[in-house]
Amino acid sequence: MGINDSLQIAAAGMKAQSDRLHIIAENISNVDSTGQTPDELPYRRKILVFQNMVDKHTGIESVKISKRGYDMSEFNKKYEPTHPAADEQGYVLYPNVTTIVEMMDMREARRAYEANLGVIEVSKSMLTRTLDLLR
Repeated sequence: MGINDSLQIAAAGMKAQSDRLHIIAENISNVDSTGQTPDELPYRRKILVFQNMVDKHTGIESVKISKRGYDMSEFNKKYEPTHPAADEQGYVLYPNVTTIVEMMDMREARRAYEANLGVIEVSKSMLTRTLDLLR
């Protein structure tokens, strides 16, 4: 594996984690997004599924998003009889987003992004040193 290969792998990892951070931010921003009527469902948590993929041209294995989907767990219920989306019993469905889970996922994605950035910085440093030796 050459320096270019490590740069491609790290860039693919950074792209995947960047997409993951975007989805996490969307989930957090919609944590209180309920429906407008009792029949309307609230925001459903989005998720990404990663998969190792081999590039046919280069033979390099890297990460790629294989699926964008929804968390099908149950919605949270809160008793708010005055809310416009309350059902006959006074309960409102809230998104199945848990802020603490999203924050933990965000921390993990950020660290993975930073690790890939570190690989790029080390590869760049190695390339610079190699060029210095050739002078």
